[in-house]
Amino acid sequence: MEIRMLGRTGRQVGVIGLGAWQLGAGWGQVDEADALGTLHAALESGVDFIDTADEYGDGRSEQIIGKLLRSLARSGTPELTVATKMGRRMAQVPENYNAANFRAWTDRSRRNLGVERLDLVQLHCPPDPVYASDEVFDALDALVEDGTIGAYGVSVRTCRQALAAIRRPNLATIQLVLNAFRTKPLEAVLPAAAAAGVGIIARVPLASGLLSGLYTAATVFGADDHRTYNRRGEAFDVGETFSGVDYATGLEAVERLRPLVPEGVTLAQFALRWIVDQQAVSVVIPGARNAEQAHANAAAAALAPLDQVTHKAVQDVYDELIRPQIHNQW
Repeated sequence: MEIRMLGRTGRQVGVIGLGAWQLGAGWGQVDEADALGTLHAALESGVDFIDTADEYGDGRSEQIIGKLLRSLARSGTPELTVATKMGRRMAQVPENYNAANFRAWTDRSRRNLGVERLDLVQLHCPPDPVYASDEVFDALDALVEDGTIGAYGVSVRTCRQALAAIRRPNLATIQLVLNAFRTKPLEAVLPAAAAAGVGIIARVPLASGLLSGLYTAATVFGADDHRTYNRRGEAFDVGETFSGVDYATGLEAVERLRPLVPEGVTLAQFALRWIVDQQAVSVVIPGARNAEQAHANAAAAALAPLDQVTHKAVQDVYDELIRPQIHNQW
């Protein structure tokens, strides 16, 4: 597993981590035994970074990861970096982003995870005015200073928000949607983050599974899966579901990408390698529902970098099919 610096956290992490949204809720039911099996499989494959949030299953994802951390402490396993997020369990209004709430939210996450100090806490897609608030970032600085958190970042929806956050001097990381169906961050955000020493955490790397190549027009997702109930943004930002791409268009783009995939490599691994090739990315966080998926995702880190011809071909598919739909939205 290639190791990269995680922005201004002072930590190094493997370039492929694990996103733990699916262990809490929103992707159909995952029972606790399967969730813990997935986590252990990821670690066995070299993963040492897990991303979660206080709202995933209203704390369930954090609590399951807390059980993992306790078992690792007993076995003396090497250090694991856990990033969580906060702010989505209340109304998304600027006045809720204050020092008192930050204290309450981080205390709850510390209890859920069973730790004294949180490695990395990210504001979870806050509203635009938050990025301009000195008071917000002063409050986050205070949590670092008193040892409640090791570092902080922001999970963003838009490139504009990312660029605003990067200007904050103590910001450690930016988390954003980055994949072959969402290439806009390559234009300005990744260069700005690299110049500032801010880490990039790439989420939704497989476009909610579209880039696994396993879905068809006949695929049916469960009623409790956001790929059913959020296709038009009914529950939250539609950009988090299939990267905001129309499902039929996404399937067409997948078929255009298939011939680019090397022999012996899955489309999902190809899509992850495309992200890893972006050197400004610190870590990419695919989700996994079982041990097999966790092992396969981690294996993408060992693939050879894609050549420039292939990168251009991926961009051509984006420019023709995806760009007209979503490029200016995020």
